[in-house]
Amino acid sequence: MSTDLFGNEIIKDELLRDRFIEPPFTRLDSVSPTWQKRKKMWRNKGIKSECGRESNALNYSDTLNNSRESYTGTSIFDPVICELMYYWFCPEGGYILDPFAGGSVRGIVANYLGFNYVGVELREEQVQSNIDQGKSILPADRQPRWVCGDSDSILNEQIFEFDMVFSCPPYMNLEVYSDLEQDLSNMSDEDFTNKYESIISKSCAQLKKGGYAIFVVGDVRDKKTGYYKDFLTITKLAFYKAGMKLYNEAIYLENGLNTSAMRAASHMKNQKLVKVHQNILIFKKP
Repeated sequence: MSTDLFGNEIIKDELLRDRFIEPPFTRLDSVSPTWQKRKKMWRNKGIKSECGRESNALNYSDTLNNSRESYTGTSIFDPVICELMYYWFCPEGGYILDPFAGGSVRGIVANYLGFNYVGVELREEQVQSNIDQGKSILPADRQPRWVCGDSDSILNEQIFEFDMVFSCPPYMNLEVYSDLEQDLSNMSDEDFTNKYESIISKSCAQLKKGGYAIFVVGDVRDKKTGYYKDFLTITKLAFYKAGMKLYNEAIYLENGLNTSAMRAASHMKNQKLVKVHQNILIFKKP
């Protein structure tokens, strides 16, 4: 047994990966070879989360390649994050609610691993795309459930008592998904915040005591002033109002530092640092 200068046992990352898939640290590194290998494995199963949405919804002039952005500028959720959060914070065979379902990744990964996923998504074309992907990848008796509609209305009724709430919400107006009236991504900041808090409250009301609610979020700059809107604080306050307690917080280091380096010079013309991470906020219901 190897020990450090203080006599503590040294546990190598390889052993932690054997037990936890990736080391359960507050810094999750998607750039690592092991992470990229797992991500490729999931993609090879045929998950195409970008389907059902317009290309370049982020309205980028250049094409990026990181956890949320495909080569077309449309956000892609990292399946390895799903795998880790489900295994770490959801009981075996547990039920997962996603009030901002978006693409197919979170649902397909959940049911592939033996969990039971219910996702609510506003856009009919996205729901149909997700269903089609589920049928092409998963057995007929292991299909995720995608519900088409507005979470703020649907969650007024008791759907189920869930073991976990897991989602990646719209980053305010960073990525506009549709022109539907109920779509948070095209609302004013005030209207967004009010509806966002309402959906979080209704989601947490359907969570079992002791269950976890996990949101993957990133901050957003005001398009006119360049100041951050502090979306992390908005999210935390919404969960606190819903009676939840912050239990863990992690930084997710995105893959795509090469493109970030290319953009650094232009960003620094306005003294803006290039953002290369997202935050994973993990709340627990007391």
